[in-house]
Amino acid sequence: MFRSKAFTLFTHALCWLLFFSLPLLFLNQRSETEQFTAIIQTLAYWLFYGCYIGLFYLHGYVLLPRFFLQKKYFAYAGLLLLLFTAVYFLRPFDNLISHVSRIAPAKPVTGPFSDKRPVPPLNQPPPPPFHNPDRPNPPRNGAPVRLDIVSIFLFIMIVTLSMAVEITQQWRTTQQRALLAETDKAKAELSFLKAQINPHFLFNILNNIYSLAITQNENTAEAILKLSNLMRYLTDEVTADFVDLKAEVACMQDYIALQQLRLSKKVKVNFTVTGNLAEKKIAPLVLIPFIENVFKYGVSNREESNIAISLRAEEQTITFYCQNPIFLHQTNRERTGIGLANTRERLQHLYPDNYQLTITSENQLFTVSLILPV
Repeated sequence: MFRSKAFTLFTHALCWLLFFSLPLLFLNQRSETEQFTAIIQTLAYWLFYGCYIGLFYLHGYVLLPRFFLQKKYFAYAGLLLLLFTAVYFLRPFDNLISHVSRIAPAKPVTGPFSDKRPVPPLNQPPPPPFHNPDRPNPPRNGAPVRLDIVSIFLFIMIVTLSMAVEITQQWRTTQQRALLAETDKAKAELSFLKAQINPHFLFNILNNIYSLAITQNENTAEAILKLSNLMRYLTDEVTADFVDLKAEVACMQDYIALQQLRLSKKVKVNFTVTGNLAEKKIAPLVLIPFIENVFKYGVSNREESNIAISLRAEEQTITFYCQNPIFLHQTNRERTGIGLANTRERLQHLYPDNYQLTITSENQLFTVSLILPV
């Protein structure tokens, strides 16, 4: 924010400095360099710049936001016409040129082609102009009012420039607000999805431990210990959008170990982790629903089941793979709950169009392949 304001102030100062220098460059053709100080000290000089600087900020920061953008078009047009009338009668550019001409008269031209006629004394009136009988004399009661085209052109240019600057700033503000609103919405949706996963995740584990306790299984104490590790992970790590890959893998290992406590010897689980896990991040609990799906639909009490789960960490990507058999008595089971739909939404929020998820059901095998950027 501070850098943006500083850059804006620097840009305004640089533009006004260039605007100040342009008339000086123009006046340099008509006056000597040593007379610049005298020109700058004139009231006409500062009236010229004060008029257009005040017009720029008055129009850009008062008229546009308070009248034009508030759809008060008649008031805006009236005030703009009033400013135009003021510039028309003040004639800042003509006044500046006339003052400069008095302070710095044009330098006489010398050389072989210069006029050799003697210059009359200052107290002698100039010779009468040549009288053309075919052209009527100008009125003697005063010179006609000449239109200050340059002042009017500068008025139009300054008004247009201030309008462009203000509209551009309003557009940027609108874009920033829209982006902030979209970001807040995405964070709220992500928090909601994460809050849905955590109770769903714990509910299934508690059911598993309950079944172990009912059957008085000797692994109940170990299951409770692993559950405490998972609870510590959920309360300390999952609050962030991204966690260390090592912590997520440890959570996966505890979860798979809890599931294996209730499984029969007919179920064989092959879980492998390869690659360097250090200094790599991943969205928390984004892989757990796939593993949960494996144990929910790839296990049978009557048939053998081979479950394969692997994670490979590479330099730029993380590849997750899992595969489980599809049993005929489970094909018509309605899959309810959070499941994979929630995970897809989280992936889209956390890795928008930057992940590869492939889910296939072929040859009685359900396969999931997920590639995430590091």
